[in-house]
Amino acid sequence: MIRRRPAPEQLALLLDIPVAPQQREDVRPRQLRIEHEVFTFRLRRARRRSIGFQIDDRGLTVSAPRWVPLREIEAAIVEKRRWIVTKQREWHEWCSRRRLPVLRFVDGDRLPYLGSHLVLRTDTDAVATHRQERELRLALPRGAGEPRVRDAVQAWLQAEARRVFAERIARFGDRISSRYSGWSLSSARSQWGSCTHDGRLRLSWRLIHFSLPIVDYVVAHELAHLDEMNHSARFWRSVAQLLPGFEAARDEIRGVDMTSLPL
Repeated sequence: MIRRRPAPEQLALLLDIPVAPQQREDVRPRQLRIEHEVFTFRLRRARRRSIGFQIDDRGLTVSAPRWVPLREIEAAIVEKRRWIVTKQREWHEWCSRRRLPVLRFVDGDRLPYLGSHLVLRTDTDAVATHRQERELRLALPRGAGEPRVRDAVQAWLQAEARRVFAERIARFGDRISSRYSGWSLSSARSQWGSCTHDGRLRLSWRLIHFSLPIVDYVVAHELAHLDEMNHSARFWRSVAQLLPGFEAARDEIRGVDMTSLPL
């Protein structure tokens, strides 16, 4: 995957690859035939100086300056076709190794929660969905369909994310930069967290699936961006000051395929 320079307005965390804002993507997949192969790609027009390529769960995305004509973009794909084929194969191999077990949202299935698991149990007598030891008791009748179970589980996880993330941010106390202006939940499936130029953090509620050290790492990562809007050596020193020994959690979250999460 080709890395892009971070935009000053926002930095996002997903395998430590910055995501630039203000991009216009052509959602219609395009196809280009090269000899006996057909390459399907999405075109993203962005403020950049050159053509870039990205391989992810949606396939190939080509980012190009607005002034570059389509014929030059297609010529770049022809030139990079061997690299694209290699990276697509590596991506699929990586996903197959990292994919998490499928959650079916039925009574007795196991829900990833804070690095462990809760067993789903429908409970007609429950007033509200709640955790009881190693179970998540859902205020639903026995035999409730998967859509209802899924909605109840997601609502509970999001409420837990608000509670847990607020507690983890508070643990950093007076180490937080004065530029910090608050945080909110994100539903993004492309990034774990982000920090905006006005000092606000956004944290994916899906982090609630993972252990507290990983949550702490993502929080520290974004807090460090309040003063260092980059991924320089100074930035990583800031992360280490906020969270000594963060490296293990960083390496673990780097190996997670967000598309494999149950919600």
